[in-house]
Amino acid sequence: MDNNEQLPGIVLTPEQKKRQRERSIAIALALGVLVILFFAVTLVKGPAVLVRPI
Repeated sequence: MDNNEQLPGIVLTPEQKKRQRERSIAIALALGVLVILFFAVTLVKGPAVLVRPI
């Protein structure tokens, strides 16, 4: 097999690419909101988060 030869793979239609991109953006936004939520909860709890019995 020649190194320049490409094997046929899954080729997405433009509609499938659009939907995949929209899903990726939705997942990224959901993760971002989750990170911000965890950060906000940590700030609200204050330094008491670090004071706990061992």
